Amino acid sequence: MQKSLAIMDSTGAEAGAYALKSEWLESEKGDQAVHDVVVAFLAKQRRGTASTKRRGEVSGGGAKPWRQKGTGRARAGSNRSPIWRHGGITFGPLPRSYAKCVNRSVRRLALKRTFTERLAENAVVIVDKIELAEAKTRRMLEFLKTIGAGSDALVVMDEENEAVMRAAGNLPDVTVMRSSAVNPYWLLLFKKVVFTRTALDRFVKRLSAAEAEAEAEVEA
Repeated sequence: MQKSLAIMDSTGAEAGAYALKSEWLESEKGDQAVHDVVVAFLAKQRRGTASTKRRGEVSGGGAKPWRQKGTGRARAGSNRSPIWRHGGITFGPLPRSYAKCVNRSVRRLALKRTFTERLAENAVVIVDKIELAEAKTRRMLEFLKTIGAGSDALVVMDEENEAVMRAAGNLPDVTVMRSSAVNPYWLLLFKKVVFTRTALDRFVKRLSAAEAEAEAEVEA
C-alpha cells in the first residue's frame, strides 16, 4: 500500500505529497461493515410513505349486504371485507421508517476499508485547491480532465463553494459535497474521488477514533 499521495495543482503538475498514516487504512477486515453501512444508507433514503386502508378505514360497508340465512349465498357482514372488490387491504403497507442503526465503530471501519480500497485502485486524486476561471460546466470538465479524474468523479471540499457547485451542476456523473458528508456509498459510486488538501485533512480525522474524538471536542 502506498505511503503517500501526490498533490496536484490546477494545471495537473505535482505540488507536493500527502503522507498517509497506517491508522487511516484497513485492508484485512471490513467487508461486512461496508455492506452494512451502504445498506443502511440506502434504506434511510426510502421515503416509507406507502399506505393502504384496512377494512375499518374504507368508507361504506356499514350495512349487511343480505340476510344471514335463506339466500343460498355465503354469509357476509360487510361489502368492505378484504375478500370483496373495493374492500380493505389485508396486511398492506403503512407509513414507516426504513432507517437502520449502525454502530459508530462499524461506520468508521467501513469508511477506512472503502478509502483503502479506492487508494489501491488509484482512484483517489488530491488537489491543492480548485480554481475555475468561471463557473461554467466547460471549465469544470476541463479541470477534471487536467488532473486525470475524467467526467465521472466525486469532488470533496472542506466547505461549500458556490462556483464549483454551479459548474458541476450539469455534469450527470459529477457530484460535489463536503468531506463531513462522505460515506462508503459515495466513495464507491464514482470512478474517481477528488479531494482538496483541506478536505482530506478533515476527512482522515474521521478514520481515527482518537482524532475524531479530538475534533468533536474542538467543535463542541
